[in-house]
Amino acid sequence: MRLIRLLAAIACLVAGIAVGALNPQPIALDLGLATFRASLGVAVLAALLAGVVLGGLILTVSAVLPLRQRLRRATANKSAPPAPSPEQRL
Repeated sequence: MRLIRLLAAIACLVAGIAVGALNPQPIALDLGLATFRASLGVAVLAALLAGVVLGGLILTVSAVLPLRQRLRRATANKSAPPAPSPEQRL
């Protein structure tokens, strides 16, 4: 499993280097308040990285955190003593 992760990381690194090397044209990205100057390859890689990070954050907030809360509640309910039934209270 570690070998597969290492190979995937190396493949992504090589792809990133190729994108950066094949797109050396300078660009100016104007965001209204600031202007960034970089090569096209760096801008594409930065946009991809920003998309991955933003997607991960959205996934964490919308799916992972609610599932962790459900698991925490289920674990707490399992360890708590059962509530007495109405017949047992009388």
